[in-house]
Amino acid sequence: MTRKMLNIKLKDRIPTTEIRKKTQVIDVFKYIQRHKWRWAGHVAREKRQWMKKKRCTEWQPRSGRRHRGRPETRWKDDIRKAAGSQWQRKAQVWRKWKTSAEGYILQWMDKASK
Repeated sequence: MTRKMLNIKLKDRIPTTEIRKKTQVIDVFKYIQRHKWRWAGHVAREKRQWMKKKRCTEWQPRSGRRHRGRPETRWKDDIRKAAGSQWQRKAQVWRKWKTSAEGYILQWMDKASK
């Protein structure tokens, strides 16, 4: 859409990152990953009873037999891959958790560009 608004053709071979710098439009994928990281930190730091028991992060639906193939990736698996297995403990220190968000986002931006 931004290419159309700026009248830039694909054959001009201008990268999307350059177009975003000109228009100052935030990348949607980056925005989603940043909020996912922030929500994971919030869930880990929350003191309410229902979150304290890890019901929302540890719940596994059981409906008969498992499906064939590789299991689906859960959202906490992405966080665990970036922050380590002790991510909930690391999230208790808000400032460190916030600064480590950029590394998580860049990791996903590299995957998306491939």
